[in-house]
Amino acid sequence: MKLIIMFGPQAVGKMTVGHELEKITNLKLFHNHMTIDLVNPFFNYDTEIGKKLVRLFREEIFKEVASSDQEGLVFTFQWDFDRKETWDYIENVARIFTDKGAEIFWIELEADMEERIKRNKTDHRLKHKPTKRNIKWSEKDLKDSMLKHRLNSKEGEIKEKNYLRINNTNINAYDTALIIKDKFNL
Repeated sequence: MKLIIMFGPQAVGKMTVGHELEKITNLKLFHNHMTIDLVNPFFNYDTEIGKKLVRLFREEIFKEVASSDQEGLVFTFQWDFDRKETWDYIENVARIFTDKGAEIFWIELEADMEERIKRNKTDHRLKHKPTKRNIKWSEKDLKDSMLKHRLNSKEGEIKEKNYLRINNTNINAYDTALIIKDKFNL
């Protein structure tokens, strides 16, 4: 069992790279908006109950996948490095898998703001993330989050053995997925 935790700021390409990785490996993609967009018609993700439901759905899926005979999972996540609760959350996710003997791979994506603003409007993103279809709001949220939180790690901050950081500003999703696959023999 393998768990790929792919993290970085909004519109950096986590889900799109995850889709490409899913095509060239036997791993399944679980992008973070699959649960956010499931819960959103009932409770906004910004509410306490919305966050609670998203956490519960994700945790149950993680437990079942970690206990299964599947090859593994790619999970995308926005890690707010300035918030202890996101550190704790992702450590808990990893523990669900390591407790079952899984190998964890930590993939950090970064890209220039200008490129991320372009990616925020792609058909692929909007097709898979209904809550991002209000482009004006989504772009403002993208920019505001950069002012509120640190969304990429500092040099040497991630000390995990299977860690890879990729600046994919000028690398397409397929080539980024190939880099990951080749680096870790997935």
